[in-house]
Amino acid sequence: MRRTALILGSGLLLLGAFWNSVTWHLQTFWGTSGHFWQTQWEKLLSPFEGKEWILFIIGAGLVPALCFWVLNGLLLLVDTTGKPSSISRYRIQLGKNEPVDPMKLRHAIRTVIFNQTMISLPMLAICYPFLKWRGDLFSQELPTFHWFLLEMAFFTLVEEILFYYSHRLLHHPTLYKKIHKKHHEWTAPIGVISIYAHPIEHVASNMLPVMVGPLAVGSHLSSITVWLSLALIVTTISHCGYHLPFLPSPEFHDYHHLKFNQCYGVLGLLDHLHGTDIMFKQSKAYERHVILLGFTPLSESIPDPPKKIESLLGPSGLFHQK
Repeated sequence: MRRTALILGSGLLLLGAFWNSVTWHLQTFWGTSGHFWQTQWEKLLSPFEGKEWILFIIGAGLVPALCFWVLNGLLLLVDTTGKPSSISRYRIQLGKNEPVDPMKLRHAIRTVIFNQTMISLPMLAICYPFLKWRGDLFSQELPTFHWFLLEMAFFTLVEEILFYYSHRLLHHPTLYKKIHKKHHEWTAPIGVISIYAHPIEHVASNMLPVMVGPLAVGSHLSSITVWLSLALIVTTISHCGYHLPFLPSPEFHDYHHLKFNQCYGVLGLLDHLHGTDIMFKQSKAYERHVILLGFTPLSESIPDPPKKIESLLGPSGLFHQK
């Protein structure tokens, strides 16, 4: 408790000391570049006058999908070839997917493409009239800096709540067997399987948690594009199987794939509240659940304890041969 209080207290003091300076620099950057982005947005908006739905599909569908496949394309090079070895060193579950099973990978990619084209795009099309009715989806004026930050914070909180409870519900034995087991075929995940899921799961646990926030607020298309792109990048990192330097730690969700009954959420707030991270907190993975600020893999600096040697003693306690 003392250690936690010291860390939190120090963090709050530093935040208080530098908050005005940080926000001033961010606002200055936003104000300086804001005119440029505003001009680009107006230029982009004019050719789609009367055909704004095309711009919506590009911004909310194609741009996030492009971010997803560019990042996963780079990760798949490592997953399929094991090169460069400098990245393979950061694998979380050592000895797994080295290299990944090609048949299993092809099946996963086909499912991901199906989910993106046959589930995600139709869902965006369904959300389009509600987003247009709810707010200024194509407003000539871009959101202000502070409003954009508030939106991102609100979307993150909504996603945490909806994803945690929908995900935990999918672990009910009946739903798990019929729906969620598909996603858990990968006990050692890779980036592309972040949206490898049964169609029902993709709707209820992947799409809805990220779309409810923008629908509730009535967000501008620019905010939706950034949010959906970030959501796909973050979930890819969470599933990538590598704890890479200077990126968010994927240890939390990787542990979920390994143990199944721990770490259901995104941020871990509700897992802490409901006690669904107790085993995780007692593991070495929890010690490694930090942003790596150096280049030594955490699997080396904080290695797993040695596996217990299988006992050769029989029921009577005497040595017996198999």
